[in-house]
Amino acid sequence: MLEIKNISMTFNPGTVNEKKALSDLSLSVNDGDVISIIGSNGAGKSTLFNAIAGSFIVDCGQICLDGKDITFTPEHVRAREIGRLFQDPLKGTAPDMSIEENLSLAAGSGGWLSRISKKEKQILREKVALLGMGLEDRMDSPVGLLSGGQRQALTLLMATINPPKLLLLDEHTAALDPATSEKVMELTRKIADENRLTCLIITHNMQSALNQGNRTLMMEEGKIILDICGEERDKMTVEDLLKLFRERSGHEMLNDRILLS
Repeated sequence: MLEIKNISMTFNPGTVNEKKALSDLSLSVNDGDVISIIGSNGAGKSTLFNAIAGSFIVDCGQICLDGKDITFTPEHVRAREIGRLFQDPLKGTAPDMSIEENLSLAAGSGGWLSRISKKEKQILREKVALLGMGLEDRMDSPVGLLSGGQRQALTLLMATINPPKLLLLDEHTAALDPATSEKVMELTRKIADENRLTCLIITHNMQSALNQGNRTLMMEEGKIILDICGEERDKMTVEDLLKLFRERSGHEMLNDRILLS
């Protein structure tokens, strides 16, 4: 499904700010995989997502999606097949446009009320109703008036209204309060299951990294140092995960955010 072969990326090469963000990284993702990714700040998690989404062209290596080489494909073209949610609920929507207009853009309906048929409006309303947030009665409201949780749920719907081949979730619940975070995660699981989506999920919660999906990756210094699934993952505890990190990286996990999670 997704095949990443020996990609590397260095920012600001030859300067005092040189940073090797990805280092000879390879990854195979199968159809239907839901993979949690964990690692310290600067480990390369979001940089990996940027490479997959096409935010930059990697220095070397190859990225293939469904057997097609997309290494040099522009980001806006990849976006037709790769959905993405960010940590910041303000990203992914147009705040001055209505809920209906945002959704129609995502669905490819043109984006303006005058271009949406009554049937299309009803379909969009029914999809919004599935979020269980009452937004179906606020279809004309500007998205900028929504709460962070409502906006993130809407962004999730926009990213999956035309089910993508791959969905990238970059700590998409981290900026939400616990109750709203759980609600958005529940919606994420429901939408992913119903559409049989292949997902990569960045998280700072080690227990969630072991509980959600079918695989857990751990990154450090731009590399994947751990890839577990199946029975080994089912039996693993957070303490086991920290021990493996120490063994593979040669040092303790020092990220307070991960440890406190």
